[in-house]
Amino acid sequence: MLVVTWYGWYYLGDIDDGVTRTDVISSSTSGQADGKARKPLDGAVDILLVGVDSRTDAQGNPLSDEVLALLNGGVADGTMNTDTMILVHIPQDGTRAVAISFPRDAYVEIADGFGKHKLNSAMARQRNDTAQRLREKGVTDEDRIELESTLAGRKTLIKTIEGLTGGAITVDQYAEVNLASFYEVTKAIGGVEVCLKQATQDSDSGANFQAGRQTISGAQALSFVRQRGGLPGGDLDRIVRQQVFIGALARKVLSTGTLTDFDRLDQLVTAVKKSVVISEGWNIPEFAEQMQGLVSGNIQFRTIPVGEPTDTYSDGNVLPVDPARVRQFIKGLATDQGPSTSPTTTTPAGPPNSAITVHVYNSAGVLRLAATVLDMLVQQGFRPGVAETGTYTETTSVRHAPGERSSAEKVIEALGGNAEAVEDDSVPRGQVLVYVGADFTPPDRSDPASVDGAGTGVASTTSPTPPITADGVVCVN
Repeated sequence: MLVVTWYGWYYLGDIDDGVTRTDVISSSTSGQADGKARKPLDGAVDILLVGVDSRTDAQGNPLSDEVLALLNGGVADGTMNTDTMILVHIPQDGTRAVAISFPRDAYVEIADGFGKHKLNSAMARQRNDTAQRLREKGVTDEDRIELESTLAGRKTLIKTIEGLTGGAITVDQYAEVNLASFYEVTKAIGGVEVCLKQATQDSDSGANFQAGRQTISGAQALSFVRQRGGLPGGDLDRIVRQQVFIGALARKVLSTGTLTDFDRLDQLVTAVKKSVVISEGWNIPEFAEQMQGLVSGNIQFRTIPVGEPTDTYSDGNVLPVDPARVRQFIKGLATDQGPSTSPTTTTPAGPPNSAITVHVYNSAGVLRLAATVLDMLVQQGFRPGVAETGTYTETTSVRHAPGERSSAEKVIEALGGNAEAVEDDSVPRGQVLVYVGADFTPPDRSDPASVDGAGTGVASTTSPTPPITADGVVCVN
């Protein structure tokens, strides 16, 4: 939301009036004492976007019972977990952006000595610890306790994310949204278009959606991004929901008349000011100027690699994380060159697909990736082999026996062209080994003939999710 609404502030002029700020960057990791935000050395900007389950607005005022009921927000319990964490990397030229999601249940080392826990507890742990220490020191001003403990929690979250990337990313700016943000912003721009593969309901989030394309706003938008109950991938599917929603929001703002409709633009800016906290020292006009070359098709969404869900004694069900894999993954995405692909334009000669046995190895650390890719290849007629975990690699490769390059090329074509053929004399004849690396993005194989009664295109529920960008509507779980 912040990336696309800065344009509005840039053109409206009174950019700083009413914006809630937090001094979370300058005094947390930059080491500066002058109160100014750190200037990125490479000219790129890395923004941490955080969604919290706070039942207050950006100024700390409690949401009314009526608003909470409308938003299906539940009861305030004071924990303020961070259910959404997205790191947005924007190269110096401002022509593209990569948004990297960090799952809330990622099992990581929390900064400042809190040990290994779910990532979404980083802010809450430090916030609660700081509040307790302040009270033990005799501080009785609850406003001061709230301000200082929340600030400390934000800093710990930033340090934890930076530590997980191994120094590949240093957070330059911070933005935080709450429950009311999606409600306010989507109403201001008239809703955004999303698409679901099938109808879904969930009482916890209030979700109640039909299959196919639909425009959502307000309370529906919040339910859309909060639902995880009833989704086959649980929280990972919720991350995909959030990614397609933000992509749709960016597309709505960048590709329509929103930026030239000053009445709507004023409503949008007013809505964001009410529900967003940003880091102190963020020069919004300078940032907006940098971002003027951005178009919706150049916004890409990815998720860090995680392992299969695992039960723990203290944290319940978690997603294991290999920090080394995350560091390599982040470094690959943070390069200032867009993804390169070499799609095959003609069908390669060789044996029929049914004569080629395909083994797939998950070398990207993405949950269930090997099984998903193997299923996709089997649907295209290849003979199924194994689907297993492989050693992490940045690039996708297809290994083949000597003299059987045509078999590898057929598989590469089925993968969308983004893979390298490698001859390997250890591969048995009639077989290929696919090592799916961090650069892999599955081709869009949605069936255009699969439509609902209203003629709305719906992707097949067995097809892997196409690459998520802000360019076009992608049907998801």
